[in-house]
Amino acid sequence: MAKKFACKDIGMSCGFKAKAESEEELMGKIAAHAKSAHNMATIDQATLSKVKSAIKEA
Repeated sequence: MAKKFACKDIGMSCGFKAKAESEEELMGKIAAHAKSAHNMATIDQATLSKVKSAIKEA
C-alpha cells in the first residue's frame, strides 16, 4: 500500500505533501524537500523519528 507524509503533521508551517509506493521512495522525496525547502543537508535523528511516525497509509 502507498505511503504519504505532510510537513504539517510534524508541526512545520509548510504545505509540502508527498505520496509514494514505498517508505523508501517516500523518504527520498522527504529528504530532497528538506534539503531544498528547509536547508537541511541531513535530517537529524529526532526529526527523522518524527517523520517516520507521521508517515501514514495512503
